[in-house]
Amino acid sequence: MKSKLSLQSWLVAAGRPSQAGSPLNVPIVPASNFELGGSRIYTRDTGSPGWEALEEIVGGLEGGEAVSFSSGMAAVAAVFDQLNSGARIVLPDDCYHGVSALARSGEQKGRWLVQQLAVEDTQAWVEAAGHADLVWLESPSNPLLTVADLRAICSAPRSDAAMLVVDNTFATSLNQRPLEMGADISMHSATKYIGGHSDLLAGLLITNRPDLLAGIRQSRTVSGATPGVLEAFLAVRGLRTMGVRLERAQETAGRLASWLDSHQAVELVRYPGLESHPTHATAVAQLNGFGTIISFDVVGGAAAADAVCRNVKLIRHATSLGSVESTMERRAAVPGQEHLPDSLLRLSVGIESFGDLCSDLEQAFC
Repeated sequence: MKSKLSLQSWLVAAGRPSQAGSPLNVPIVPASNFELGGSRIYTRDTGSPGWEALEEIVGGLEGGEAVSFSSGMAAVAAVFDQLNSGARIVLPDDCYHGVSALARSGEQKGRWLVQQLAVEDTQAWVEAAGHADLVWLESPSNPLLTVADLRAICSAPRSDAAMLVVDNTFATSLNQRPLEMGADISMHSATKYIGGHSDLLAGLLITNRPDLLAGIRQSRTVSGATPGVLEAFLAVRGLRTMGVRLERAQETAGRLASWLDSHQAVELVRYPGLESHPTHATAVAQLNGFGTIISFDVVGGAAAADAVCRNVKLIRHATSLGSVESTMERRAAVPGQEHLPDSLLRLSVGIESFGDLCSDLEQAFC
């Protein structure tokens, strides 16, 4: 069925029961074990109907086999679990702080060596890929929204045992498909766009390499980092509307980025869709859309940025992103993110109207 459908239709149609008289949606099955004799034995080992539906949908979106986890960081940890002692890891300098914290923690314990590179330095990434055991890319990056040249980096020579992973959370599978560009693993925090309603934690890894698929599944089993049945159900429900949510929020984000770019209270706007963005040309060539995240620096430093966060009424002063409601936070106030500009606000645009979001920000700037 997948080859005949657009990605948007696949989101709606995939992972549903097919027998006559079945419910349209896979129901929540709150079972830890099953009657012996079938394919399911114990949920931690052999899964549940909800996981199977979630993995079918996301695997089809990305062009590989998906493995679901209890959180995005659980998925990240499963990748790092594939590394041998002394492995060489390459990370972006603008990297999700949870990933860099995990990597640095392992380095301090002597497990591996970590190198960080500027996202936009394509040649450095190409050279590093030749000797790294794990190349971890995040594109667009968090929160500076730098777009890596994935085609060039993914096509660079690397050993058969090396892993090249792309955190595809910000782009989503609708805007970017890393496996098609040569990545070994595509990763998602399903907490964000896939869930879309700020009500679940989940993570996903997708690969088309059988050796990595087996290792990732084994890591999930032995660590017990499995998604709950309710979380799987909510993630599938969220996927059904991800296409329309992303389309609406992305269109608004583009307009809002242009509005902020000309506002006297704003020093700098970072959004891949703006021609002024340093990696705009790469974004145009590589992405199907520019996303829903805008990072911008407020005039007046940290105090002014904090005041904006306190003053917004429609936009929620909260962490995370990718949901129906717009959220905003000062990222340098987050532990581990102190290196970022003090006045940088990361705004995740939801599905509210453009006019209402502008009005909310305008009164918050005062």
